[in-house]
Amino acid sequence: MTMAHSLPAQPDADAPAPRYAGSMIALHWLIALGIIGLLALGLYMVGLPKGLPLKATLLNLHKSVGLTVFLLVLLRIMARVALHRPPLPPMRPWQRAAARTTQGLLYVAMIAMPLCGYLGSSFNRYGTRFWGIPLPKWGWDDASLRELFFGLHQAIGYALIALIALHVAGALKHQLIDRNNLLARMLP
Repeated sequence: MTMAHSLPAQPDADAPAPRYAGSMIALHWLIALGIIGLLALGLYMVGLPKGLPLKATLLNLHKSVGLTVFLLVLLRIMARVALHRPPLPPMRPWQRAAARTTQGLLYVAMIAMPLCGYLGSSFNRYGTRFWGIPLPKWGWDDASLRELFFGLHQAIGYALIALIALHVAGALKHQLIDRNNLLARMLP
C-alpha cells in the first residue's frame, strides 16, 4: 500500500479570504512604503559626496523616518501578538516553513537595521535627531565602531532587499499560480 502526499482541497478562488485586522493591514503598508523609501534614499545618499549640505539634510530625514518606521514595527509586533491572525491557506510543509522563516527574518532585519544605524550615529560627534529632537548618544566619537555599525546597517539593508523580493515573490506565487487568495488577506 502506497501513501500519496496530498494537500487539502484548494479553496474556491472566488471565496472571500480570511483577512487581517484593518490596523494590521494599515501598519503593513505604512511600514512597507517607509522601508522602500528608506532603502531608496539610503542607496541614493551613499553616492553623494561628503560635506554636501543636501546629504546632511537627507541623512537627518533618513534617521527620523527610519526611527518612525522602527516604532511602527514595534507597534506591529505588539498588534500581531494581540490580534487574531488569519490562517494560512493549505500549502506544503516546506512552503509554510519558508513563509515563516522569511517573515521571521524580515522582522529581525526591521529591528536590527535601525538599531545598527542608531548605534552607528551614537559613535560620531553629531548623534541622532528625531524630527529635530536630539536623542541620547550611547557612545563616543569612534570611527572604527561607527564604521562597524554602519557596515552592519548597510549589509542588513541589502539582506532586507532580498527578503522583500522573496516575500513579494511568494505572495505573487500564491495569488497568481496557486490562486488561493493569500494576497487578499493583506490588501486594503
